[in-house]
Parts: sequence; structure tokens; C-alpha cells
Amino acid sequence: MSQNVRVRFAPSPTGPLHIGGVRTALFNYLFAKKHKGTFVLRIEDTDQNRYVEGAEDYIINALNWCGIPFDEGVGKNEKFGPYRQSERKHLYKQYADQLIASGNAYYAFDTAETLDFHRKDHEAKGKTFIYNWHNRLKLSNSLSLSNEDVQAKLDNGDDYVIRFKSPQDETLHLKDIIRGDIKIDTNILDDKVLFKSDGMPTYHLANIVDDHLMEISHVIRGEEWLPSLALHQQLYDAFGWQAPEFAHLPLILKPTGKGKLSKRDGDKLGFPVFPLEWTDPKTGDIARGYKEDGYFAEAVINFLAFLGWNPGTEQEIFSLNELVASFDLEKVNKSGARFDPDKTKWFNHHYMQEQSNSNLAEAFKNSHEELADIDSSYIEMVIALVKERATFVSDFWNLSHFFFIAPTSYDEKASKKALKDGTKELMEELIAVVEAADDSSKDDLQNAVKGWITFKDIGFGKVMMPLRLALVGALQGPDVFDIMFMIGKNESIKRIKHFIETI
Repeated sequence: MSQNVRVRFAPSPTGPLHIGGVRTALFNYLFAKKHKGTFVLRIEDTDQNRYVEGAEDYIINALNWCGIPFDEGVGKNEKFGPYRQSERKHLYKQYADQLIASGNAYYAFDTAETLDFHRKDHEAKGKTFIYNWHNRLKLSNSLSLSNEDVQAKLDNGDDYVIRFKSPQDETLHLKDIIRGDIKIDTNILDDKVLFKSDGMPTYHLANIVDDHLMEISHVIRGEEWLPSLALHQQLYDAFGWQAPEFAHLPLILKPTGKGKLSKRDGDKLGFPVFPLEWTDPKTGDIARGYKEDGYFAEAVINFLAFLGWNPGTEQEIFSLNELVASFDLEKVNKSGARFDPDKTKWFNHHYMQEQSNSNLAEAFKNSHEELADIDSSYIEMVIALVKERATFVSDFWNLSHFFFIAPTSYDEKASKKALKDGTKELMEELIAVVEAADDSSKDDLQNAVKGWITFKDIGFGKVMMPLRLALVGALQGPDVFDIMFMIGKNESIKRIKHFIETI
């Protein structure tokens, strides 16, 4: 690609960053890195009524945790700053005026009451009110009023908005990297508001001006912005600017495959839809995050990459560098991508196995007070034995608690299965065998016990099931002799004796 690639992720700070927004940021990041370009973060906060305290920091922290930090943006390499739209508002009015001067936009003085009347009147007739070529000359604007009347309203300080003048009887030919060629009949387009009566631009004007001034080469954004493509292309044409290339990503769908994924789906089915935990500053409500739920950032990035993109191979596990090397916008699907909570866990299980035992041991130790005084090297050895069965660090305690504390009760169903006539006597004999065994290695313990079982010609299940029950409290866990070696001969004997007393 010969041009200098510059892409932007431009969220609004109206709350926590949805996982769909993270996917958009990821695809922008991958595309930029693939083409040795620049990934820009711009905060689109023109709607101050919806601004939420802390949301901007959340967005930046989320990108950093995911391992896809921006190259240029608020407080970082501010080549085209400022990067908050609220701090750029002095720029936009001149461009709106430029469109009026060129005849591509006009002042509209219609009151909210007038527009509401027209909407209700159209609804009563089974129609939809659209402000455009077919009725704009009947409404109160600089196209229908005389120059003197317009100037008088402006001088008088009457409220107005600036609308784009959409053309009549034309066909727009648009291009999208993912969706191909698109044709739009301009007669169905409305004259969108570009500049509001409060002195702030709408998204449509601000993002076009900012993308141009920040030299954005490719706009990669969600499918929900596809209906705006016609207006945005027309704005570029009206300014006489070269438009960036556009790519509209497919929606992330509910696990059922019907409808857009929402926080409610996560609450209902028990999975997060935000990268980090979020506390609503107004209500105090806490929304779950992938980080706090125990997901690894690498797993989140890997499963998000497959929501709408397919490398065209059987490979599913990709490091971030591999994603960069393989990513291609033309391999992004047009249709929505179904979110699969079980698949996200599958990815996390994989990345769990790739974590070092020392890092996992530290995380496990920090999450349980019971482990505060336990030697970290011992915890690492335990992790090595159980992590294959774990998906999250939070799984470790259930998988390994018996390495740290002796069972005080025994699973009822397992007890019925393991206890037979003569079990008590066998366990008493086993104590003597274990006492006499060399416990310097797992193999020594195993050879001693299995040798005795073979010599006595006892069915292995008659000994091994009650032995596991005595050590663990249930018929679960790794190899029995790994457990015995780890907790030691004396502790093993102590647990067997308690088991005998209990049964």
C-alpha cells in the first residue's frame, strides 16, 4: 500500500467501552500495524449532555489492557491535536459557513414545535416526514426566505441549524472495502443537520472535518454508520477533499444470532460485554469486565478477531503479531458475527496453558488469604498439576484446595461408590504401607502402594477410590500419588486416619 496509512478509533465518552467497540479498535490497530501506519484515538465528545465522568480514562485503560494502545491521541504524540472534539469546536463553524457559501448547505430556522407538527401530520397520513428537496422550499430556511429575511433573523439572534443540501434526482456511487459498490438514490436522503443551535457541530460535520485535518486514510467503523456513508461522501465532495477509503464492520450478534449483542445478554447469560469492570458514577451499579472475570487479554483479542474476520485457514490461535501479519479487510465478512460465550472460554483455557506457573501462582496467591503463608514454589507445583483443567485463575481453588487444607467432610455420592465391606481394614493396612514407604519421590510412594495392592491381589479400585476420598474429600483431582507426594507422607497418613474415624 503506497499511501501513508492513518486510521482512527473515535468513541464517545458516554459510558464503558462495549466489546463491539473494542473489536472496532482492534481491526483499526491491526490494519495500521499491518501497513506500518498510525493508530489514532480521537474522543468524540460533542454531545456534552451524554458525557460521563471517567469514560475517557476507561477507554484508554481498556485499549492498554488489551495490548492495542493508540499511537497518537490525547496526551500522546499530539501531531494533529487537540484530540477531544469539545476542544476543537472553534474549528467547525468556519467549515459549516464554507458549505453555505458554496451552496451545499443552508440555514434552517424551523422551531422544534413546527417540525414536531409536520412529523405528527405525516404519521397521521401513514407517511414519514423527511426534511429534503421535496419540502424544504415550504419550510423556514435560507432557501425559501429572501436574503433580507435571512439576514434579519441572523441579526436578531434567532435560533438556527445548518443543514446539508442533499441533491435531487442523482445516483451516488459509493465504495466500501468490505461491502463493495453501493448505489444510493439521493431522493431518499434527508437534509441532515451539520451544525446545531447550541453552537456545536453534529457528528457528521465534525468527523469529516477531523478526519480530513488529521489526514485519516481509512475509516474502519461499525455497520451502524453505513447509512451515513452517503452524506459523508457528499461532504467530502462538497469540500473538494479526497475522501478516505471506508470499511464498515459487521454487527456482533447475540448468542442466539438474532439482534445486536447488548449488556442485557451478558447479564442474562452470565458473561461480560465490557473489557474492564465499570462502576456507573451516577447509580453505583457495577458492570462486569473481562479482566476482572479472569480472562487473559490475549484470549480477548484472539476471540474478538474472529468476530467478523476469517483468515481463510483452519488456524484459530493467533498471537497479536500473527494477527497483524494475517489481517486483511477483504477477509472481513459482511454478515453479522454471532457471539459464542463458550468459545471465549475455549480461548481463555488455551491461553491459561501458555501462562507461566509462577505468574499464575502469584495471581492465585493474591486472590486467597488462605495461601498468604504458603511458599510460592509449592503453589507453582500445585498449579502445574491442575492448570490443564482450569479456564480461569478462579478455578484453581476448587481444583486444588486439598493441597492446602485437609477435607473435613466427604462427598456423599462418592462415599457410596467408594466404601465397601472391608474398606476400613484395607485403609488401616494402607497406613502401615505408607509409613514404611520412601517418600522422596512420587514414584517411590506409587511403587510401594501399588506393590502392596498387587501382592495382596486386591482390586485397585477397592484401595484407590477410598484413598482419593480420604485425601481429597471427593473423587476428583490429579493423580493420587502426586497428591500424596505433595502433601507429604505424614499428612497423607493423618488424612487416612481421619477418614477411617469418620466412616
